[in-house]
Amino acid sequence: MTVSPSRGDRWTFLTNHARVLLHIARDPEVRLRDVAASIGITERATQAIVADLEAAGYLSRTRVGRRNRYTVDPTVALRHPSEADHPVGDLLDTFLHREDSPAASSPSRTAAPGEGEGREASGG
Repeated sequence: MTVSPSRGDRWTFLTNHARVLLHIARDPEVRLRDVAASIGITERATQAIVADLEAAGYLSRTRVGRRNRYTVDPTVALRHPSEADHPVGDLLDTFLHREDSPAASSPSRTAAPGEGEGREASGG
């Protein structure tokens, strides 16, 4: 069975919620306007997604002057029942570690004591 080109070109593996969370994890001081532009959604949609993520405990927001600073909690479980035995940190690590320096992402690297616990959203 083949998928029509018009339908097959519209879907992706990651949701906008995942994309927003990944952007915030990369840069905890990112402006939502910049996240929206990068993903290709409206700023209002991005704000709604951040509110969803905050309500579900995936991130928290702290006011720093006129800006927000976000902190991701990598220990919160993924939402779908078939994935609920995995923390969101597993997803973040999959995407963020490939952006690390070669030394930091080498297979011999082991986690330092306390690493991954309540980390800042920078993914490290």
